[in-house]
Amino acid sequence: MKSADFAYHRPGDIAEAVRHLQDYDGGARVLAGGQSLMPMINMRLWRPDAVVDINGLTDLTGLTVEGDETRIGALVRHSTLEFSPLVAERLPLLKAMVAFVGDRQVRNRGTIGGSLVQGDPTGEMPLGCLVLGATVHVLGPSGARAIAMEDLYEGAYAATLAPDEVLTEVHVPPHPPHFAFRECCRRHNDFCVLSVAATGPIADDGRWRGLRIGLGGVNDTPVLAEASMALLEGSRLDDADIAAAGQAAREAIDPPDDIRGSAEYRAHLVPLYVARVLRDLRASAHA
Repeated sequence: MKSADFAYHRPGDIAEAVRHLQDYDGGARVLAGGQSLMPMINMRLWRPDAVVDINGLTDLTGLTVEGDETRIGALVRHSTLEFSPLVAERLPLLKAMVAFVGDRQVRNRGTIGGSLVQGDPTGEMPLGCLVLGATVHVLGPSGARAIAMEDLYEGAYAATLAPDEVLTEVHVPPHPPHFAFRECCRRHNDFCVLSVAATGPIADDGRWRGLRIGLGGVNDTPVLAEASMALLEGSRLDDADIAAAGQAAREAIDPPDDIRGSAEYRAHLVPLYVARVLRDLRASAHA
């Protein structure tokens, strides 16, 4: 199947891109990596009036350090995150997670900005950025604004950007000392059944404080397991604490039924995978 007709624009700067989006009053779509957009257009699930191709905007390809923050341009490719020494040093959770994104072809073209705006509930980058407490920066006709990852989605595939705003950069605060990630898939690089990521520091007294545990594929958006996080505050991550945190994670989920797994199956897996990730996290601190 082929796409319906649409206008094509390739702006020379971000301001021009915003103007094109304004001109179509919600009828235009931004083209970054195109790994989600183009299949949906070709299957006519989306019929935009125009596509605004931002691939020529080299200002959005930066990967830099500003103070304590790591800043990732919206057009940074997944493969760049996968092989960048800077990402390996400063954002090891994202490096670990990005290897689960699609296949080599998808990672060579797909971008972090496109992944975040697409808002796939099973996506690795939305979950990783949520757990790391990232903030996305967008530009629109009213100027620039920042959106915390906790506020980026109002539902599945529904980012809170206005139709005439463009995501420009992702700001990630300092990475915690320890992290762990697991994903359950029917086969490697498929859309996940569920995924779990956790980060945190361990104090000299052996207690964990400030743990963050995120779940993907078990709600309309990636979510934090806040009940589990509260339960583990100040704990030593002993086996009883971990088991209780796994059960508490059920409070954060409202899993879907789809071709990859039933809601019941996902609900069954959540405490198991949360427990496994927390045991991995504990082991990383004692390695």
